[in-house]
Amino acid sequence: MCTDAEHHNGMGRRALLVTGAASALTLSTMSFASAADGSTSTKTLKGTLPPGAPDYVYLPVEVPSGVREFRVSYTYTKATGLPSGTQNNALDIGLFDERGTALGGAGFRGWSGGARTEFFVRADDATPGYIPGPVRPGTWNIALGPYTVAPEGLPYEVTVTLTHGAPGETPKPVYPPERARGRGRAWYRGDCHLHSWYSDGRRTPAEIGALARAAGLDFINTSDHNTHAAHAHWSDVAGDDLLVLIGEEITTRNGHVVALGTDPGTFVDWRYRARDNRWAKYAQQVRRAGGLVVPAHPHATCIGCGWKFGFGEADAVEVWNGPYTPDDEVSLAEWDNTLVAYARSKGRTGWLPAMGNSDAHRDPDRVGLPQTVVLADDLTREAIQAGIRSGHSYVAESSSVEVALTATGGKGEVAGIGDRLPVSPDTPVTITLKAKAPTDCTLHLVTDQGTLFTSPAGATSATWHTTASYAAYVRAEIRHTPTTTGLPGALAAFTNPVFLGE
Repeated sequence: MCTDAEHHNGMGRRALLVTGAASALTLSTMSFASAADGSTSTKTLKGTLPPGAPDYVYLPVEVPSGVREFRVSYTYTKATGLPSGTQNNALDIGLFDERGTALGGAGFRGWSGGARTEFFVRADDATPGYIPGPVRPGTWNIALGPYTVAPEGLPYEVTVTLTHGAPGETPKPVYPPERARGRGRAWYRGDCHLHSWYSDGRRTPAEIGALARAAGLDFINTSDHNTHAAHAHWSDVAGDDLLVLIGEEITTRNGHVVALGTDPGTFVDWRYRARDNRWAKYAQQVRRAGGLVVPAHPHATCIGCGWKFGFGEADAVEVWNGPYTPDDEVSLAEWDNTLVAYARSKGRTGWLPAMGNSDAHRDPDRVGLPQTVVLADDLTREAIQAGIRSGHSYVAESSSVEVALTATGGKGEVAGIGDRLPVSPDTPVTITLKAKAPTDCTLHLVTDQGTLFTSPAGATSATWHTTASYAAYVRAEIRHTPTTTGLPGALAAFTNPVFLGE
């Protein structure tokens, strides 16, 4: 083994070279020479990133021919004695090969964020989160993402080890089928925001599949952070009883978004902020790959989690994320405001359906809390996506909760969840709500004026009369008994709306 250590201090001219983009920096190049088969070569780079460092810092590595494996390990130092409320250091990491680091990801070989301290890639295998393939000669780049930087800076150390020798065979990926054995037109339950050990989750795909089946789910969507490395590892999980859709959680510094049901092998870049005006391009890439664009937990309070790109490119929005919390209540209220705007436009603009997903990562996170229940023509990728896109869905905390909401006009015409009942303004409309829910729950009917009907606890059905002039839409909420006086109880379920009026 040959070793070489180089120390670069702070922002010195030799340490950091500014790239053409204001949001990235390039470190000095780490170069390796050819060596005998079976030998290893190791080099280490040390440095300190200052407060206000760019979102992404690239460490170029010159790779010679004849390399079998590229291995990286890294460490960074947490600050001590920080003032209260000051963010400590956090450093993410990923890898791009000789095809480069340009936005779009041609050279993308993997991302583990802050979930791992080391990784490798070679032709026949790679660390979860990374893409197997040959280690070709040229300039590779280790991508460092200083997520948060303490006032005195972020000290880091990166070690690269190359193993020289002939490459192995790259396995051909096998992806899950796009259909499962459905029940024809029916209500299907799914969880479309899940994390495996291919990003920062702690569960294998097989473990997630078992939990999904136990939760009574019919479909799931894979959504590991900023990588498509898991796509080829779900085929054994899918079956006649479980449809596995393929996707990614695109995790930017200005919010997260689920790419739902994209073509297998699709990678969507995440290295931009709202102010960069690049989001529309990548949203269109999701749709070109057959996926839906679903902003996730838009009012979450974690750093970088709040959605700041607007909803003009969204196909649906994740209103409820994991166990019900105050930020979900804010998301629900903000989503309801978008329904009012749609009603005011008299249908000239589209409306944004709501979803709910677990965002489960590890024990004790519950897969299927919550779950989106979709009315679809069959249990296929296309049919499930069509149901989500059209708003023919409701969200429930478990498979034991069921909701049915209809609006009936004076001539017997009926509209269900996500539909419009085309009646004149003063035509009497009957709203019927039926629910199977825990006995402490109350049923609520919500309109553009707010909540206009609340049942006693334990009720399983409700009938309410209105007109299109009085209620532009009606949607249902099923809520548990409040635990704090003056605040609403946690949701057990809620529906997309039924719109009223011509």
